[in-house]
Amino acid sequence: MLKNIKDLTLEELTEYFKGISQPAFKAKQCFKWLSAGVTDFSEMTDISKDLRKTLADDFFISVPEISRKQVSKDKTVKYLFKNTDGTYIETVVMTYKHGISACLSTQVGCNMGCKFCASTIGGKERNLTAGEILDQIIFASKDMGQRISHVVLMGMGEPLDNYDEVIHFLKNVTNPLGLNLSYRHISLSTCGLVPKIEMLMKEKMPITLSVSLHAPTDEKRNQIMPVNKKYNITMLMDSLKKYVDYTGRRISFEYTLIKGFNDSFEDAKKLAGLLKGMLAHVNLIPVNEVTETGFKKPENVNRFKNWLIDMNVNATVRRELGSDIDAACGQLRKKEMK
Repeated sequence: MLKNIKDLTLEELTEYFKGISQPAFKAKQCFKWLSAGVTDFSEMTDISKDLRKTLADDFFISVPEISRKQVSKDKTVKYLFKNTDGTYIETVVMTYKHGISACLSTQVGCNMGCKFCASTIGGKERNLTAGEILDQIIFASKDMGQRISHVVLMGMGEPLDNYDEVIHFLKNVTNPLGLNLSYRHISLSTCGLVPKIEMLMKEKMPITLSVSLHAPTDEKRNQIMPVNKKYNITMLMDSLKKYVDYTGRRISFEYTLIKGFNDSFEDAKKLAGLLKGMLAHVNLIPVNEVTETGFKKPENVNRFKNWLIDMNVNATVRRELGSDIDAACGQLRKKEMK
């Protein structure tokens, strides 16, 4: 089977060109074309026809199809992309004052089983490749006619459960010859795969690590996040403290507020105790009311935020974007699969 050429890093592409007796600058030309969103090797006009034929004999260029597109009144755009093999993934593009941000998927579905998330319904079909993750930015940007400057790996799937491909993607998306995004404009979200967090730490990539916490105790976290039974809060916090010490980077904690479950003053107090003395920020998220979960949003989200601030915890409430188009990950794919 042919390999998707976008899965290769520039270093790997250079090695390939070297193996077919071609100079390194040809690899750079090819890499630039791929990042620009060409859909066929024939579009690489500064590469000879013979070399293009060789590339076509060894590789294919992935081109996802926009199966559905929804535009919110707040300008949030949600794409349902159909991959080459017929699987579906979701990408959400949001407009902020600081630029345009894309929330990317890293897997088709998800195996983590978090109770409040629509992405995990039906489990994981497969990992996305580095090129398929990159395609979401390339083709959303082409469709919108605007440059995407920020990325959050917070869509369908657990990024650290697809570690190697995600690292390849990060190298490609930040390459100056490609899309040239800044590492500091990239956030990676994890539900807490401790060994992979420690591997990521050693990559020395200055991204923002976001951790889906969602409960301040093992008792509550076990109920909504199966991963906690393998890597409990103590193990997770120990690894995160190592991460902060090693990288000097602040951790962002995602905390989904669920009415009557994790939104009490006692919950806020326990959360503040957990984060005491740590370089951290809490991003409060009103739960997405997905039919299958039955979870509801608290009436007063800001009250929880103010409790944390009073306890010297840096906390904000995430803006709810795209609520009129089911912008929460997994919902559009779920409808398509039905």
